[in-house]
Amino acid sequence: MTDLPLTTVEIEPTGSVRSSVIWMHGLGADAHDFEPIVPELRLPEALGVRFVFPNAPIRPVTINNGMRMRAWYDVLSLDLPRQEDPDGVYASERAIYALLEREKQRGVSADRIVLAGFSQGGAMALHTGLRYPERLAGILALSCYLPLASRLHSERRPANQTTPIFMAHGDYDAVIPMRYGQQSAEALEGLGYPVEWSDYGMGHEVCFQEIRDIAAWLQQVLAAPTV
Repeated sequence: MTDLPLTTVEIEPTGSVRSSVIWMHGLGADAHDFEPIVPELRLPEALGVRFVFPNAPIRPVTINNGMRMRAWYDVLSLDLPRQEDPDGVYASERAIYALLEREKQRGVSADRIVLAGFSQGGAMALHTGLRYPERLAGILALSCYLPLASRLHSERRPANQTTPIFMAHGDYDAVIPMRYGQQSAEALEGLGYPVEWSDYGMGHEVCFQEIRDIAAWLQQVLAAPTV
């Protein structure tokens, strides 16, 4: 079994595991942040979804005066185009790869795994999923943007060129303004990725309708096997 650099909170399905969702939290949160969303999704038991919520490493974050907190990478500025932390992004990419490999070792094929995340975690879902060498079931990116966007063209892998991508954002998001998410979605569409975009009358958060839409999308990309 792969030695994981990340600790996780996991929720197992009531029956057999047939698919997995690896869901990354946002800056300063932890693996428990999106744990309560699982029962709200009301996914059919036939999907057999295991939810894996990893804890980001604890690191100093520049915009928070160097305070140490859980973060997938350092945030040096809130302005875009922003000065980015490629070393932190790539380190987290490798850690998420380890989670993907563990799910495969536990019997879930890559094409039955969704990479998901909110805010910084959503950025990592996009970054990692588009570079992963095997096709994934889908990429769920909430209230986020595409990090290291200028490098994607040379680093992307063809396996996930047609993988469904669901991006959602709040119209009144004051942390990551919606236009940044829209610009990322448009950049991905320009590279030929199938992006489904939704926006909601909310801030940097999730809302009831968004949860319903996520549930419908997950059922679509993890279509329940016939028995």
